[in-house]
Amino acid sequence: MTTQDFSRGAAYVDGAFVPIGDARISVLDWGFTHSDAVYDVVHVVDGAFFRLQAHLDRFRRSMAMRRMDVGMTMDEVRCNLHEVVALSGMRDAYVAMVALRGRPRIYGSRQPADCQNHLVTYAVPWVDVVPREVQARGARLKIADVPRVPDACFDPTVKNYQWGDLTTGLFQAHDEGYDSVILCDADNYVTEGPGFNIFSVWNGHVWTPDHGCLPGITRATVLELCTQLGIPFTVGRLRRAELEGSDEVFITSSGGGVIRVRQINGTILPHAEESPVFKRLRQAYWEAHRDPRFHEPIGYHAYA
Repeated sequence: MTTQDFSRGAAYVDGAFVPIGDARISVLDWGFTHSDAVYDVVHVVDGAFFRLQAHLDRFRRSMAMRRMDVGMTMDEVRCNLHEVVALSGMRDAYVAMVALRGRPRIYGSRQPADCQNHLVTYAVPWVDVVPREVQARGARLKIADVPRVPDACFDPTVKNYQWGDLTTGLFQAHDEGYDSVILCDADNYVTEGPGFNIFSVWNGHVWTPDHGCLPGITRATVLELCTQLGIPFTVGRLRRAELEGSDEVFITSSGGGVIRVRQINGTILPHAEESPVFKRLRQAYWEAHRDPRFHEPIGYHAYA
């Protein structure tokens, strides 16, 4: 039995579980010096993971795409995530798995193949990509002037910490009083926001971008729900002007689920108040958390 205080969160670093405040990585780690890391985030609601397998599958793919190997199977990572949440005791949590490039085994080497990759995991209190009070009224989003980094430069389907374009957009949006930001590519097609996917609704038809964005697990859930509910949808190119002319807009993220947007670039959306498609999908999304296919209870007592 541990005597450490994990009540503010727990982490797994350098092969050991520690309180979140004691989690450290080396300043020589390329994950720090080069942002050379991939990660995934899964949420815990009422003591259970939601769609953990999908997150593990995406994490495994991200590591493969970046030629990383943390020396653990996905079953071992799964057990690690259960333990880090159980140690925290949290029933609602934000849980991350991170693969870091690590330090070169040969001092001074500039070759990524010389680095010792390693896993960091942590569980902290629930994080919303948009604050709850903003969700209640609907988010106000700005379309940034800065374009999204092209797919050819860095594959956006790999979840990563290279947020230079997104951070620039966030500063721009917040300087102008918006809640968050949406980025378009250089041709003015919509991509994504910092930590969320974007959906547009016109005449009851749902659209979401097919490029420049992470294939979000919440996004995938919403598309499955559209099929179940008979809501027509298209995954394809979405122009900036089409987004601005939407009847409804909503965003999706593991940090908050399905979130209504009230305003784009200062214009209140026509159906911002009633948002009928959004409301159906949000209700169905939270109901899906009880689906045994996606619901994975945490064995708190096994790690007491």
